[in-house]
Amino acid sequence: MDCSFNMKPRWERRKEARPQELLAAALDLFVERGFASTRLEDVAKRAGVSKGTLYLYFTNKEELFKAVVRNSVVPAIDAAEEDIAGFSGHGADLLRRVLHGWWERMGKTNASGIIKLVMAEAGNFPDLAKFYQEEVIVRGTRAISGMLERAVERGEFRPINTTVMTQVIIAPVLMLMTWKHSVGPCAHDQLDPTAFIDSFLDMALNGLLPPPAVQP
Repeated sequence: MDCSFNMKPRWERRKEARPQELLAAALDLFVERGFASTRLEDVAKRAGVSKGTLYLYFTNKEELFKAVVRNSVVPAIDAAEEDIAGFSGHGADLLRRVLHGWWERMGKTNASGIIKLVMAEAGNFPDLAKFYQEEVIVRGTRAISGMLERAVERGEFRPINTTVMTQVIIAPVLMLMTWKHSVGPCAHDQLDPTAFIDSFLDMALNGLLPPPAVQP
């Protein structure tokens, strides 16, 4: 089995590149090599521009990484928050919508590799870990927790410790993204992300939904 990661071909060199193209090249390299091993000159080369052109938009590698996260990860948080705020149905349906929506917007994309990078290199780059915590983790945790609290208040979920349950719900999604960018390509049995999420939801909701009312 070929368990190598897909490597994007080098782009042809050209005089100018839009910031979005530089961000796309940086995302690919950060996911392929990690933060420490990614050099700005390699990002510029992948985008087909000079290193000086890259500096017109980003002052250093840290700022480039932050821009990549804001461009590729934060919009998925924005969308999840909008889904939760605008949804009026049952909490179980909203949980399904949010988890599957996260996989569609984030998990299927190369941006899903960012979480593996952060987990692996947080100790060496605490400022970047703090940035990711504030921009992504805090917002994502707050969104899931608020969704659970609303469902409990409405009687759609039984009373639970929403703080702990939020982490329980987030953990499998993080595992799925980390798996995709680590041992997944070499695994003998390929993991179906949709089936995985559906199985988790089945287990979670059977433990969260209140028991049926007793008939007189």
